[in-house]
Amino acid sequence: MKIKGIIFDMDGVLLDTEKLYVRFWCEAGRACGYPYEEKHALATRSLGRPFAIERLRGFFGDGFDYDAVRNKRIELMDRYIAENGVEAKPYAAEALRTLKEKGLRLALATATPPERAERYLSQTGLIGYLDKIVCASMVARGKPEPDIYLRASGELALEPGECIAVEDSPNGILSAYRAGCVPVMVPDMDEPDEETLGMLFAVKKDLRGIEEAVGEVEKWS
Repeated sequence: MKIKGIIFDMDGVLLDTEKLYVRFWCEAGRACGYPYEEKHALATRSLGRPFAIERLRGFFGDGFDYDAVRNKRIELMDRYIAENGVEAKPYAAEALRTLKEKGLRLALATATPPERAERYLSQTGLIGYLDKIVCASMVARGKPEPDIYLRASGELALEPGECIAVEDSPNGILSAYRAGCVPVMVPDMDEPDEETLGMLFAVKKDLRGIEEAVGEVEKWS
């Protein structure tokens, strides 16, 4: 199968923001009276809202006030970014430019709301490389369901199997795998576990490896 498109997750893949989400989910949870730890934040990376609520109530009980914690997280994180801005991940612009020059179509598949995603990508100078931006609010079910990757590949006018999906989290990899994309992980906060490894085509240490993965998929297929 010839790879014609690349679909990127945003936080932790193109932008160095996953660490901020983890930090401020923890701070917000504690501020709201929950013993929120890094492991809880990592477990909900990329999850759509109903899936995140279910998992967090599994940790903290049915009385967990998701909206209160989320609103506090937004408040804290927005304040930090207003003062410090956001940063692209290493080699993000270089990798996107190289892939575009090779004629590949590029899309985003993110849980982040559209206005916020576009603002962050504009601030980091990455938005011009992307042909399509698809957010969880545009589909019926968020990650780990396949909807967002099916929508993104469709927006590129490609079959899912013609697209590499670049993710940093197990929930994102599961979404891409279910959609029929070719999952490639660029780890950010942690390494893939055994279950995730079973769904992956490849693991790359940084975004420069995605060009290499394109050739590997085509050689393998």
